[in-house]
Amino acid sequence: MTISLTDNAAKQIQTQLAKRGRGVGLRVGIKKVGCSGFAYTFDYADEIKAGDQVSENNGAKLVVDAESLGFLNGAKLDFVRDGLKQTFKFENPNVDATCGCGESFSIKGDADATAKA
Repeated sequence: MTISLTDNAAKQIQTQLAKRGRGVGLRVGIKKVGCSGFAYTFDYADEIKAGDQVSENNGAKLVVDAESLGFLNGAKLDFVRDGLKQTFKFENPNVDATCGCGESFSIKGDADATAKA
C-alpha cells in the first residue's frame, strides 16, 4: 500500500485517538455517492479486520479495506486548516474529476473497475 501521510495528518490522527482514549488508527476508504460517483470515508479503526491493509507513517496508522485500496494507491493524506474549517484532505492521483461542491469525485480508468467499488 502506498498511501502517505503528511506530518499534520499524522499528528491529527494521534491527537484524535488520544482524545478518544482508544483505537489503532484512522480507517479511510471510498463509497459510491454524490454526483461524480465516489466520496472518501473516515472513521476510527478499533481493530484490524481480515482484508485490511495497514500502513504506518510518521507514527500514525492508516487502515484501508481491500476494495478501497486500488482507488487510494499513491494518494497522500493531509490535514488542512482554512479559516474555521479543519479537515483531512486527499491528494489522489487516481481522481479524474470532482463535482462542483468538491465532495465527490470520479476515478480515472476502466469504468468496469470503478463499478466494483
